Amino acid sequence: MTANGDLFEDDSPSLGEPLALPLEFEAHYITNQEAYHQYALAYLKTYEAAEQAVHRAFIEILRHWNTLLAESNLQQQTWAIMRRVVISQALLDTQARLATGDHPVHKALAKLPPKQFDAIVLRGWMNKSAEEIAWYMGITTSTVDYHCRKARERLAQALGRTSRTKKTGRTTRKTKNQGE
Repeated sequence: MTANGDLFEDDSPSLGEPLALPLEFEAHYITNQEAYHQYALAYLKTYEAAEQAVHRAFIEILRHWNTLLAESNLQQQTWAIMRRVVISQALLDTQARLATGDHPVHKALAKLPPKQFDAIVLRGWMNKSAEEIAWYMGITTSTVDYHCRKARERLAQALGRTSRTKKTGRTTRKTKNQGE
């Protein structure tokens, strides 16, 4: 460090004092970090992705720490945050992989808006119920159904196919003139 103590030798700023974390949060981190990492690694398959997910989860937990302390089951609430972050990371990784693929369906999926992508992948590929998806995404089951319906419509349009809506049974096809 330089004489003034604020800069490293390469003139980059020092980090200063470490962030003071609540003692209870530090204890929770130490107690749960290994289990969270093992879960993330099993789900995400790479050490780097697991580390990123666990880091993001603990940042989220810290952000809501005071509220979480008031919950009746802190462990359950923090595990729910961890699980949502890991699922979110898996979905982001999947969407990125699909975007680089050659299959037209994969490319169309990768172009969906995030909520539509999450809903259709969780329902169609991961066989999650509307209730599970609603919990994960923090939305109602009717909104899950809406996102899935819109995703199917966009996929059908992107692939030049006819889509059938579930509730009405109507066949919809957008022509080039309708889309403009």
